[in-house]
Amino acid sequence: MYHIRDGFRSIFTHGLMSFASVCMILACLLIMGSFSLVAVNVGHMLQELEDENEFLAFVDENYTEDEARALQSRLESITNVSEVTFTTRMEAKSNFIGTQENQNMFTDVPNETFRDRFHVHVVDIEQMEDTVEQVKQVPGIADTKASMEIANGFVMLRNVASGVAIIMIVVLVVVSVFIISNTVRIATFTRREEIAVLRMCGASNWFIRGPFLVEGVILGLTGGIIAYVAQWGIYRLIQNSMENSGILDIISAVPFSNMALVILAVFLGVGFSIGAGGSAIAIGKFLKI
Repeated sequence: MYHIRDGFRSIFTHGLMSFASVCMILACLLIMGSFSLVAVNVGHMLQELEDENEFLAFVDENYTEDEARALQSRLESITNVSEVTFTTRMEAKSNFIGTQENQNMFTDVPNETFRDRFHVHVVDIEQMEDTVEQVKQVPGIADTKASMEIANGFVMLRNVASGVAIIMIVVLVVVSVFIISNTVRIATFTRREEIAVLRMCGASNWFIRGPFLVEGVILGLTGGIIAYVAQWGIYRLIQNSMENSGILDIISAVPFSNMALVILAVFLGVGFSIGAGGSAIAIGKFLKI
């Protein structure tokens, strides 16, 4: 109780520095959380794209239908291929005609105009280019058709968001620890006589550290809770704007409720670590006598 009471008293005694510490933790967590949520949503969209994405592998026109079907097992054995679906010439013609407005114009087109083909689904879209090359090497596959521009764009966006998030996290955590350590260092300096008395009375370094660690942890957890509420509000605001603009009809966003507990745990954990770490650094240097 002495540690808790003293920790709270020190927070209000150095109100301005305490406020600055909470604001720095808030900024750190919000920037970290925002970039992380962008990376999570891009990853989610990429996963959906992977689930639906496929490319076409056209069979040599000299192969009979039975010979073409025999290639399916070869394709399914390729790494990163999740599913292979065979489409005959007649089915390909029927599918093509179904997409045209004037269907009667194409009814007399010979089936031989089209090729037997395989719809190849991939497991990891980042390895799609290598998978296409492996499929081309299968005897009997004459050509492939794959559109990877959108997939590559998502991969690049996810990697950029993740990289920027890591850099910003490191920088802001260092700054936050520095601010909190200075806050605790000021509190330590103004109470140096009291600390000296405690040491002369035989108090251990850990007993003296107690109130300062409590102060740092309270500041860190306070910043974490405020950041969590602010992150929830910002995420919902952006999501509502996207819904009103119709963007979510094209892309999907992960509901905040699906990530709420994880985000809260991460924010509290990071806030606790920054607060306790900053306090430990500050008081640790002062007690080296």
